[in-house]
Amino acid sequence: MKMSEGVEWTAHACTLLAALPPGVGLPAAALAEFHYLAPAYMAKHMQALARAGVVESVRGAGGGYRLAKPASEITLWEIVEAIEGVEPTFRCTEIRAQGPCPGSDFRKPCEITSVFRKAETAWRAELKSVSLADIAAEVGRKATPARRAQLTQWLQEQLG
Repeated sequence: MKMSEGVEWTAHACTLLAALPPGVGLPAAALAEFHYLAPAYMAKHMQALARAGVVESVRGAGGGYRLAKPASEITLWEIVEAIEGVEPTFRCTEIRAQGPCPGSDFRKPCEITSVFRKAETAWRAELKSVSLADIAAEVGRKATPARRAQLTQWLQEQLG
């Protein structure tokens, strides 16, 4: 399975947004700058997150994007779903109906489809069990004092 880079980009952007004080946002350009990404591409993905209700766009002073709800209520699955959609990663095309043995009972999923569906369910459940608050706490726990100071300085410059 391969997800687009947009999932990674927006997950990192949302983790950064989780570090902001309540009611404060960052423009998509600043989120892109923080990770050295293309601003237009980041803006496109942030708009997708806004449509999904993960973030909200706010105009004016302190505007930009901010989380639409507490980080503890936003899961990694919501980010994946907003960027990639809800379609399963495995799509059975029922190739059993072709070849030398047509006419078998194809009303039930084959063993291969069953395993892929089970794996997809487990994968989604895992992503649904991890919140942005969980990720942000782990990032904060692992950050060195120098890294924390860099982030604080960068945020102060952005928030002016």
